Amino acid sequence: MLIIDGSQGEGGGQVLRTSLSLAALTGRPFTLTKLRANRKQPGLRPQHLTAVRAVAAVCGAALEGDAIHSQTLVFEPQVPPQGSTYRFDVADAAQGGSAGAVTLIWQALIWPLLFAPGKSHVTLHGGSHVPFSPPFHYLSQVLLPLLHQFGVESTLELNAWGWYPVGGGAVTAVIQPTSQLHAPTITVPDTKSVNGVAAVTNLPAHIPQRMANRAHNLLVDAGFVPNIEPVRQRGRGPGAGIVLWLPNGGFTSLGRQGLPADQVAETAVTQLLAFARSGMMVDEHLADQLMIPAALAHGTTCYTTHRLTRHALTNADLLRQWLGVSIQIDGQPDQPAEIVVAGVGFQRDERG
Repeated sequence: MLIIDGSQGEGGGQVLRTSLSLAALTGRPFTLTKLRANRKQPGLRPQHLTAVRAVAAVCGAALEGDAIHSQTLVFEPQVPPQGSTYRFDVADAAQGGSAGAVTLIWQALIWPLLFAPGKSHVTLHGGSHVPFSPPFHYLSQVLLPLLHQFGVESTLELNAWGWYPVGGGAVTAVIQPTSQLHAPTITVPDTKSVNGVAAVTNLPAHIPQRMANRAHNLLVDAGFVPNIEPVRQRGRGPGAGIVLWLPNGGFTSLGRQGLPADQVAETAVTQLLAFARSGMMVDEHLADQLMIPAALAHGTTCYTTHRLTRHALTNADLLRQWLGVSIQIDGQPDQPAEIVVAGVGFQRDERG
């Protein structure tokens, strides 16, 4: 059994999610200690517990320590991942509901389900656009197009918006099975087109329009051609935010009470311009999120990023532990970096 120190690196939920995915894929059990040790509220929170139970359902895993606040987890897969129809709700793990990020649960599920023998249909309930996690539009508009280059066939649909702290969002994913992934050639994006959505629920219509207008004007001044859609929807609770994207980069700013709509837009634009002007291939979050498919793929994946994060460094260390994969990182934390991953050529029938 693999013993993993949950306090290593950035010491958050990513250590858990990556380990869940790879345990289900390889059939290798693990014990994770010091779970989320570097967080204000260490141990399993509703979002993390939902991810544990979701991946366990996919591979019939036996569990110990699957409880809120638990700082030790034992996860023992019993069968290879099974494609099926699944439904998971973060509120089931939290009294009174939760806005735990469904996008992070999707990230734990997609890799084992991708190598399952049949198609999967997954519905996730919780937060779709919440702090400290990729929003739905980042996955659908930025990450998925790059994953398609590896050979991933999956779709995502936003059925309901869910903001912090109420949640109530819903996302549906369809994941087609594959037997193997292949390393793509990633290049520096060459475009001046920027797309985006400025959205609110249960708030006045002028707010998304102001966010969209401010972002549009700033981007035009910087030489870009923006197409930003203002959206007003109903939801379980109020919320506001803007997501901007271009190939290989996505940038989010969420609103809060007392924060002017113009400032929300300005934050996202500032992030986008920093990436676009860097001449790098992928944004800082993709640099982390591409490591798992690159490690599993046949061939070598090479990309550059404008900022090397602790998340990326932690993920690289975990993948070396789990797969023995070669990951070379040329760069310092918070600086530009080049990442080269020599994939192990994982195939569905590896487990015999």
